[in-house]
Amino acid sequence: MRNPDELRASSDAPLPDAYARAGVDIAAGNAAVARYKDVTSQWRHPSQLGAIGGFSGLFEMPGDSTRALVGSADGVGTKILIAAEAKRYGSVGADLVNHCVNDILVVNAKPLFFLDYLAVGKLDPDVAAEIVAGVQRACRVNDCALLGGETAEMPGLYQEGHFDLAGTIVGMVDRARVPDPARVEAGDAIVGIPSIGLHTNGYSLARAIVPVDQWRAQLPGAEPGVTWLDALLVEHPSYAPAVHAIEAVADIKSMAHITGGGLLENVPRTLPPSCKAVFEASRWSVPPLIAELVRRGKLEHAEKYRTLNMGIGYTLIVARAQAAAAAAAWQGARVIGWVEERVAGDPPVVVHPART
Repeated sequence: MRNPDELRASSDAPLPDAYARAGVDIAAGNAAVARYKDVTSQWRHPSQLGAIGGFSGLFEMPGDSTRALVGSADGVGTKILIAAEAKRYGSVGADLVNHCVNDILVVNAKPLFFLDYLAVGKLDPDVAAEIVAGVQRACRVNDCALLGGETAEMPGLYQEGHFDLAGTIVGMVDRARVPDPARVEAGDAIVGIPSIGLHTNGYSLARAIVPVDQWRAQLPGAEPGVTWLDALLVEHPSYAPAVHAIEAVADIKSMAHITGGGLLENVPRTLPPSCKAVFEASRWSVPPLIAELVRRGKLEHAEKYRTLNMGIGYTLIVARAQAAAAAAAWQGARVIGWVEERVAGDPPVVVHPART
């Protein structure tokens, strides 16, 4: 008999939805993606590799079938509302770039260039320059060209002081180096790289739980002097250096960037149907911000692993024999779970809770 405290997730078993209470309907988002797949399945460009729905899309390099261009687009979410309220704009541009870099990193792609889109109700050149400076800084760190973008001033669409920010990244990969989830098998190890906060997901929930007048107060459980606002605006890291260090010592079979949907909805993309991922939450720590949001929001076990990253920002699957070397290759990386055979009725992800 399975432990009743274990977390189970499957496409036919709806979970409690903390985000819905904060105004974000994850189920509707998943339904929309399913509709997109139906719509786009009617025609596909002959150079397109695979269907939509992954962390990024691949396109065969014209004139070179051994390589592929890799593209992804994303935003920063309602983190920008916190940046706007606090008038601290320096990190959100870097958040945007690093998120996109991580999404194409999942297929081992090297970033080539980036384009940003900044939309405002009324343009403030100083604010716009601060945001784009963050984009440029992260592009430089990731050796990615910022080719340009679009700044749109649209009175009436955005409230005064509010803005939206999105970006598109294009990278390149040798097709032979694209990880293949079909290679994953029972007995493999799952290596996790820690998150340092919410990154770019979970901010609608955070804003619903923590009133603005508390943002500059000390964050419980954090180092002295660290406020809620400091933790909420901490920069989303690029995991490229960590992945490159690990791939130097281990054969990476598949990877996941843990963003919206948490471990429950991102890790299944890295598994074949015959396998499930089993995690032990006692193997890693949860950042104080996330721990306090879980406590204040009274999130159930299932809710927190679907809504938040819960302290894991990126996962890699390697053979068990290479797990120790992979974890030792990057400070903070650790073996956080393993792969088991999945039989009929099993969920794709199981998380054993940390014991208190």
